[in-house]
Amino acid sequence: MAKYRKKQVEIEAFQWNGERPLPHPLEGNWDNNPMTPDKVTIKTLEGRLEVSIGDWIIKGIKGEYYPCKPDIFELTYEAL
Repeated sequence: MAKYRKKQVEIEAFQWNGERPLPHPLEGNWDNNPMTPDKVTIKTLEGRLEVSIGDWIIKGIKGEYYPCKPDIFELTYEAL
Protein backbone atom coordinates (compact mmCIF):
# COMPACT_ATOMS: atom_id res chain seq x y z
CA MET A 1 0.00 0.00 0.00
CA ALA A 2 1.34 3.48 -0.89
CA LYS A 3 1.82 6.12 1.82
CA TYR A 4 0.25 9.59 1.71
CA ARG A 5 0.54 12.72 3.80
CA LYS A 6 -2.39 15.01 4.56
CA LYS A 7 -2.07 18.35 2.76
CA GLN A 8 -1.50 21.27 5.06
CA VAL A 9 -4.78 23.14 5.39
CA GLU A 10 -5.88 25.79 7.87
CA ILE A 11 -9.32 25.17 9.35
CA GLU A 12 -11.82 27.00 11.52
CA ALA A 13 -13.19 25.07 14.50
CA PHE A 14 -14.74 25.49 17.91
CA GLN A 15 -15.27 23.15 20.82
CA TRP A 16 -18.95 22.78 21.70
CA ASN A 17 -19.61 23.42 25.39
CA GLY A 18 -23.33 22.67 25.36
CA GLU A 19 -24.36 26.23 24.57
CA ARG A 20 -27.58 26.55 22.59
CA PRO A 21 -28.31 27.76 20.06
CA LEU A 22 -25.11 26.86 18.25
CA PRO A 23 -22.97 29.79 17.04
CA HIS A 24 -24.09 31.86 14.05
CA PRO A 25 -22.54 29.90 11.14
CA LEU A 26 -24.44 26.78 12.21
CA GLU A 27 -27.73 28.61 12.60
CA GLY A 28 -30.39 26.48 10.95
CA ASN A 29 -27.89 23.64 10.41
CA TRP A 30 -28.56 21.65 13.57
CA ASP A 31 -31.34 19.80 15.37
CA ASN A 32 -32.16 20.23 19.03
CA ASN A 33 -33.36 17.21 20.99
CA PRO A 34 -34.59 18.29 24.45
CA MET A 35 -34.39 14.64 25.61
CA THR A 36 -30.59 14.67 25.23
CA PRO A 37 -29.37 18.07 26.46
CA ASP A 38 -25.72 16.99 26.16
CA LYS A 39 -26.01 16.29 22.39
CA VAL A 40 -27.11 17.96 19.17
CA THR A 41 -27.25 16.72 15.59
CA ILE A 42 -25.69 18.74 12.76
CA LYS A 43 -26.20 18.40 9.02
CA THR A 44 -23.03 17.25 7.24
CA LEU A 45 -22.14 16.07 3.75
CA GLU A 46 -22.46 12.51 5.09
CA GLY A 47 -25.90 13.13 6.59
CA ARG A 48 -26.82 14.05 10.16
CA LEU A 49 -24.09 13.43 12.74
CA GLU A 50 -24.27 13.70 16.50
CA VAL A 51 -22.17 16.19 18.46
CA SER A 52 -21.56 15.70 22.19
CA ILE A 53 -20.38 18.31 24.66
CA GLY A 54 -16.61 18.62 24.27
CA ASP A 55 -16.58 17.62 20.59
CA TRP A 56 -15.05 19.99 18.08
CA ILE A 57 -17.09 21.29 15.14
CA ILE A 58 -14.87 21.87 12.14
CA LYS A 59 -15.58 23.96 9.07
CA GLY A 60 -14.27 21.97 6.11
CA ILE A 61 -12.49 23.22 3.01
CA LYS A 62 -15.78 23.39 1.09
CA GLY A 63 -17.58 25.32 3.84
CA GLU A 64 -19.24 22.20 5.25
CA TYR A 65 -19.34 21.39 8.98
CA TYR A 66 -18.57 18.13 10.71
CA PRO A 67 -17.87 16.94 14.28
CA CYS A 68 -14.55 15.62 15.56
CA LYS A 69 -13.88 13.89 18.88
CA PRO A 70 -11.42 15.79 21.13
CA ASP A 71 -8.70 13.09 21.08
CA ILE A 72 -8.67 12.91 17.27
CA PHE A 73 -8.71 16.71 17.01
CA GLU A 74 -5.70 16.97 19.33
CA LEU A 75 -3.74 14.39 17.30
CA THR A 76 -4.59 16.03 13.97
CA TYR A 77 -4.58 19.81 14.54
CA GLU A 78 -2.55 22.45 16.35
CA ALA A 79 -3.42 26.07 17.13
CA LEU A 80 -1.99 28.79 14.90
